Amino acid sequence: MISGPVFALAFLAGIVASGVNSVAGGGSLISFPLLTAGAGLTSKIANATNSVGLWPGSMSGAVAYLHLFKETWPKLKKLILPTLIGSQVGAFLLLATPTHVFDVIVPFLILFAVGLLGFQKKIRKSFAASGLHISHFWGWVIQFLVSVYGGYFGAGMGIMMLAAFSLYVDGTLHDHNAVKNWLGMLINFSITFTFVWKGLVVGWIAVPMILGSLIGGYGAAKLSQKVDPDVLRKWIVVYGLLSAVYFATTLFKPGI
Repeated sequence: MISGPVFALAFLAGIVASGVNSVAGGGSLISFPLLTAGAGLTSKIANATNSVGLWPGSMSGAVAYLHLFKETWPKLKKLILPTLIGSQVGAFLLLATPTHVFDVIVPFLILFAVGLLGFQKKIRKSFAASGLHISHFWGWVIQFLVSVYGGYFGAGMGIMMLAAFSLYVDGTLHDHNAVKNWLGMLINFSITFTFVWKGLVVGWIAVPMILGSLIGGYGAAKLSQKVDPDVLRKWIVVYGLLSAVYFATTLFKPGI
C-alpha cells in the first residue's frame, strides 16, 4: 500500500516533469532522482517507471501539434520504423544491464542530458548553420540511434532529435517540434508495454505519476506563455548537476 507522502511525491513528480518537458525539456532530470531518492526505487525500476509515468505527458505534447499533423505526416511516417525498432532495442538493453552496472552509468547519463539541455540552442544552431543535408538513409540511422538512447534512458532525446532534424528533415522549427513530439510519444508508448510486460514498473508509483503528468502537460500550455524557458532550463541544469553528484556519491557509500 502506497503511503500518502509517496503518492504525493509521485503525483508532484508527474506534474512538474511533464510541465517542464512541455516548456523547456529535461523533465526526467527532475522526476528520475525523485523516484530514487524520494520513493526509494532502484535506478532501473525508477527509470522504467519514470518512462511509463510520463507517457501521458508526451501524448499531450503531441496532441498540441495535431493541427500540423497533415503537413508533417510525410516526414513523420519515414521515421516511425527506426523509432519503434530503436526504442525496443534501448528498452531491452536496459533490461539486460545489471542494476549495479546501471548505477555506475546513471551519473554519466545525467551529465550527458544536462550538457544537451545546457547547450540546446548552440547545438541546434550549429547543426542548422552547417548547411549539411544528409540522405534519408542516414536520417533513418540517426533516428534509430536516438531512439535506442530514448528507450534506454530518455532524458534529452528530444533535444537530440531537434538537432538532427536540421540535417535531414525539411520544414520550420514548428514542424520539427511536431515530428519530435509524435516520435517522442511513440518511443514512450512502445517501451511502456515492454517494461510493464517485464515487471520493471511499480504500478503504485506510475499511476499517480500518470495522473500528475496529465495535469502538468495540460497546464504547461498556459504556463509556457508566462515562464522564460531559458531561465527554467538553467535551473534544471543546476538541479541535474546536483543529481549527478548525488548518484555518483552513493556509489561510494558503505553497503551500496
